[in-house]
Amino acid sequence: MNLDHILNQSVEIVLEAGDYIRKAKINQSDIEVKSLNSLVTYVDKTSEKILVEGLNKLLPEAGFITEENTVSQEKKEYNWIIDPLDGTTNFIHQLPCYSISVALNKGEKTILGIVYEINQNECFTAHIETTSKLNQKEIKVTDTVNFEDSLIATGFPYDDFTQQENYLKILGNLLKKTRGVRRFGSAAVDLAYTACGRFDAYYESNLNSWDVAAGALIAQQAGGIVSDFKNKDNYIFGKQILAGNKHIHPQVLSEIKNFL
Repeated sequence: MNLDHILNQSVEIVLEAGDYIRKAKINQSDIEVKSLNSLVTYVDKTSEKILVEGLNKLLPEAGFITEENTVSQEKKEYNWIIDPLDGTTNFIHQLPCYSISVALNKGEKTILGIVYEINQNECFTAHIETTSKLNQKEIKVTDTVNFEDSLIATGFPYDDFTQQENYLKILGNLLKKTRGVRRFGSAAVDLAYTACGRFDAYYESNLNSWDVAAGALIAQQAGGIVSDFKNKDNYIFGKQILAGNKHIHPQVLSEIKNFL
């Protein structure tokens, strides 16, 4: 498989979907509630259809794992993992940032990833045979060593509050020990921003594969460490992720382990 070719063609499909999202307008009546604090619009679904149609033509033998279930979720050797609009609530309120996340997995291993932040027109890419790039320019994670010099990103579970108290304790500790914590509302973007050095680390729980698969690979190929909260590799389907540079990752992991 020529990953350079697949990546280049995939980016064109993602940019097409991004252009559609950029021009789309919604009304309050267009918003559907899937579950507690989980929203969807026709824009999410149409974006997914654009992505599925284009990627299916590009790699007909691949299956799909998608957020909005507009296509059969049959698993195959190769599977596209798609979030057609990561940050729907931000999109509805016209708050940047929101993004498209597309990954290609071979079995359980991600081999290609694209995160397109639509507002800034920033396309983050990587595959397993190349370094990560932002709009075709190579990117790297930070080399920040001291915890007090680091900036951390996170997200908050929107429908599972069983660990809320402990999660807030982690947040409180990080606020005291770092330069600050940011919550942007798109896991894919948080991972991409970690990959390009805007954040020193990012952590979140209660996530799905389509939220993290592409961004995790981009962070790794940019020199970052990615794990679950047990410092294992079960972050794509395990609903927990921590990404950061080699110095800050273990320090954030230590804070998480104190409470979770």
